[in-house]
Amino acid sequence: MRGDAQGIHEREFQPVLSPTQYVMRINRGIFSFNSVRPTWRERYPKRWDIMRVLLVEEDFQIGESLLRALKDADCSVDWVRDGNAGSVAINTAYYAIVLLDPGLSGTGGIDLLRSLRAAGNDVPVLILTALDDLETRVHSLDVGADDCVFKSIEVRELLARIRAVLRRKAGYATSRIGGESLSLDLHKRMLCCNGVASSLSAREFALMHAFLERPGMILSRGQLEDRLYGWGKEVESNAVDVLIHAMRKKFGPSLIRNVRGVGWTVAH
Repeated sequence: MRGDAQGIHEREFQPVLSPTQYVMRINRGIFSFNSVRPTWRERYPKRWDIMRVLLVEEDFQIGESLLRALKDADCSVDWVRDGNAGSVAINTAYYAIVLLDPGLSGTGGIDLLRSLRAAGNDVPVLILTALDDLETRVHSLDVGADDCVFKSIEVRELLARIRAVLRRKAGYATSRIGGESLSLDLHKRMLCCNGVASSLSAREFALMHAFLERPGMILSRGQLEDRLYGWGKEVESNAVDVLIHAMRKKFGPSLIRNVRGVGWTVAH
């Protein structure tokens, strides 16, 4: 498989429907993997992905390992292996966070980060470095990275750092975002609405995180689909409506307000 990765950006493989087959889809350098055996998610498809992550990592072995770890944590992951593909991905789709290798060949990771910040793009960026290089870490943070970690980091710590970056972006010091009447616990995946608390499915969590990340903002159907689904995933035309209906049924009709012809919003 590692040998087949050479020149793979020029090829595109359509997903095979059988979960027992190894499926690989490459679209503009975007990688998505399913294991040879059916995954837990394939057996129980209602457990959907929590957040959409872009992984920009050149090393095939490290990238594949990170991809699988993030998918096991219910993240929807797109993987690219060079800076140009990373730039295309970031400018094409919404990502909750970007995990970036600073040592990319060609357009380097630091150059990509610098161009993002120069263009006013504030997408959270977490630098993944393989070397104990103080200068690289300091320079990355000064250019605009939100955090720097070693690639050998334990998955639990990586996920905790991702949560920390996301809540800082939303302006919160703890893992709970929102207000008194409506709040979301990023660690426990629980929503509290007017004193009623309930755990959320992964997709419900992603929906409410999108709303509470910037309370009061109206999000269109397309914006919500970008936040909830990865590249190459088919989206039912009424998927967002079904999800919002389920949340209103669980927490009350006033939880999510429809803005006719525009989208949906929440107030807290």
